[in-house]
Formats: sequence, structure tokens, C-alpha cells
Amino acid sequence: MGYKHLISILPLLATCSAFVIPSESNVSRRCVSTIGSYDDVEDAVSSGCDIELGAITVPSGEALDLSELGSGTSVTVTGDVTFEGGVEWEGPMFLIGGSDITFNGGGHTFDGQGAKYWDGQGGNGGKTKPKMMKVTMGGTFSDLTVLNAPVHVFSVGNKKPLTIKGVTINNRDGDELGSDDKTLGHNSDCFDVSASDTTLDGNTCWNQDDCLAVNAGSGIVFSNNYCSGGHGISIGSIKSDKVVSNVKITGNTVENSDNGLRIKTVAGATGGSVSDITYTNNKVTGAAKYGVVIQQDYENGSPTGEPTNGIEISNINFDSGNTVSTASDAKYGVYVLCGDGSCTGTWNWSGLTVSGADNSISGDPPISGFP
Repeated sequence: MGYKHLISILPLLATCSAFVIPSESNVSRRCVSTIGSYDDVEDAVSSGCDIELGAITVPSGEALDLSELGSGTSVTVTGDVTFEGGVEWEGPMFLIGGSDITFNGGGHTFDGQGAKYWDGQGGNGGKTKPKMMKVTMGGTFSDLTVLNAPVHVFSVGNKKPLTIKGVTINNRDGDELGSDDKTLGHNSDCFDVSASDTTLDGNTCWNQDDCLAVNAGSGIVFSNNYCSGGHGISIGSIKSDKVVSNVKITGNTVENSDNGLRIKTVAGATGGSVSDITYTNNKVTGAAKYGVVIQQDYENGSPTGEPTNGIEISNINFDSGNTVSTASDAKYGVYVLCGDGSCTGTWNWSGLTVSGADNSISGDPPISGFP
């Protein structure tokens, strides 16, 4: 091609280069599908578009199922969602899954109508109660209020890295007492986690059970959360063959709870392990039963008092700034009950300060720097 010909086509080449053919994924992300009633859900999910979720009512016994979203989908909540409730079933009431998902609750509320189910027995009997929220997505889930879950609020099992932030769980109505003087809400764990690469940051939990329960997984961060009314922040209960490692619990506040910080392995369990758990700058105030508890005799509601050693617990460290206070009539400030030889590694507790009840430490855990 001659020099003059090249000069003559340069403007055309420049013009052509300004037009970029968008990928299929970019095209799909520019469309928006609106869910204005429950009947719109299936079509919205299959459309491949971003989703706007408006104020809808989900029929009792049915799920709001967003578990098969396309990669990169954004879900924006634009109105409150009410789950009609009343029908006995296992749930979950809401599911969301997919990779690189952005869920923005917009400050709106998912109402689980828990009072229609609460009988003081949770998942241990009485009415069959649906679990509320099953989250398997990777990405970011934020800015939602979950009100009155019937039982277990968030079940987290992400397959890709996930951050849950700015979520408020309000199960305070479940504090109402039944005829046996026990709360009607029960087993209302805010976050049950069996996943890896999970961050829970800046959330609020009012409930009647664990604020956090890590049942399996690694690379978990629980930071800057507020927990009130329940059983505190827990690793476990760890069952046979379940492994938890590399968990950072940082900057959290626990108030008005039975326990503060807890690790529990099931009596008789084998084949699993708990390792590399680090606590930093956590504040526990007025724990009613235990400030810090590590026990290897756990059974639901009735520990045996006889620890077993089938689950190894290693490298449990309290870095700087952990302050724990208990009620004056609490059982123990620190309660550690290890099995024979099953608490190992480095246990540097120099960053832990405890006030209130006395301590009980048995089973020869390798604690240094405390009390």
C-alpha cells in the first residue's frame, strides 16, 4: 500500500476503532428486569438482566429463589419484602447464588413473620420452622434489614469470596417470654457459616442464639459487628470431620448475651480440627454465663462435663485489646475444658483482660500471658 493511500484511510481506521462491540455479558448487564410481584421472579432470574426487587409478598411455603443468577448480576432492592408465613416447612425462605453478585438491600426489610412460628423450641421441636436466608453467592451482600426470622437467619455457604456488610438482623420480638419463662424465639443464629473466604463486617445482630457460628471453613473474617441478646460469637459446635482454620475475630461488641467468645466441639466427635483463631480488639460486656469459653464436651443444651479429644484445637490467640466483663453471678469469666492432649500449639492470651466472675481452666491448655 502506498504512502498516500495509507494517509487517506487513517481517519476511517480511527472512526472504526471508536466503536467497540460489547460482550454478551455487558449487553445483559445493561438490561434491568423488575420484580413487582412474586410471579415475576422466575422470568427475572432467567432473563440474565440486572434485577430490581420491589415491594412484594412471598406466599407462605414458597421461596424467593435467586439461587441461579448469572455471573455479574446486580440485585437492587427497592421495597420491603414480606414472607407471608404460617405454613410449616423447612425453608429456606430466600436463596441467592452466583458469582460476582452485587446485592444492595437499599435499607429495605425482609420480614420473616417469625411470630407465626415461635414456640420456644426453635429447631428442636414444636412447629417445623423455615430457615430464612441461604446465601451461596460470591460478591457483596449489603444494606438489608432482616426482621423476625422463624429460625436460623443466614446460612452462609459461598463458593467464591463473599462480603456481607451493613446488614441488620432484628429478632428482638422473639425475646417475648412463653409460659415457661423462656424466650419464644430460639435457635435464631444470625450467621451460620460453612464456607471459606468469607468476610462479615459492620453488621448488627439482635437475637436469641449465636451471633456467629462457624461450623466449617477457612479464611473467615468477622469484624466490627454488634451482637446483643444471644449466645455470643462461636466457633462451632464442631462435629466429626469438620475443619475450621484461619479465623480472625476483630473489633466486635457483644452485649446482653449469655456468652462472649466461645469455641465448642461436640462430645465424642473425631476427625476434625480448629486452628489459628485470632481475637483482636473485641469488647464483651455483662456476659450472663461465660465471658470466654472453650469446651470439648458440647451437647446441644446439656454439656456432658467429660471432655473428649477427637477434635484438636490449636493456636488460639488473643492479640491486643480484648476486654471481657461478666455479670457478678456468671458461672465463669474464662472457662476452658480441654480433652486429653487435644489443646495444642500457641495460645498467647496476653491481649485478654477479664473481669467479673472467677476462671476455671482444665485439661492443660498451653495458655501463656493470662491471667
